[in-house]
Amino acid sequence: MVVLTTGCGVNGFTLDPTLGDFVLTHPAMNIKERGKIYSTNEGYALYWDEGIKKYINSVKFPEDSKKAPYSSRYIGSMVADVHRTILYGGIFLYPANSKSPKGKLRLLYEGNPMAHIVEQAGGAASTGSGRILEVMPTDIHERVPVILGSKADVADCLACLGQ
Repeated sequence: MVVLTTGCGVNGFTLDPTLGDFVLTHPAMNIKERGKIYSTNEGYALYWDEGIKKYINSVKFPEDSKKAPYSSRYIGSMVADVHRTILYGGIFLYPANSKSPKGKLRLLYEGNPMAHIVEQAGGAASTGSGRILEVMPTDIHERVPVILGSKADVADCLACLGQ
């Protein structure tokens, strides 16, 4: 599958092997306002700041007993995790932590491309302190924290971070 934006929304194309061509199968892809899935490497939880811990605990153990907890789905491939987030809503996080205070994902070839696609699909993409797409690169391999997905989920996470 190829997911593509030219700056006017997002479309998904699937390879049809009988034609040898990609066919538009997912026109005008839009992320739900709120999802039910969170995606992050919880192996780094020990190193997260308190705001990220608070947010993850809030989706795993909601205070409102009428709200179902979010499902955790983490493939370990940003492309696959973000693709699922676009299709079903939710949030993908690769936040900064005490071992990687600037984040782990590279701005120019991981953060920016995914942030652009997610925003074009109606979602939000943040470093935790601002829009990913507003970060001015200072190095070709610059790293940034990444929080992206459904607008309401990203807003909830940012609220836990004090933003």
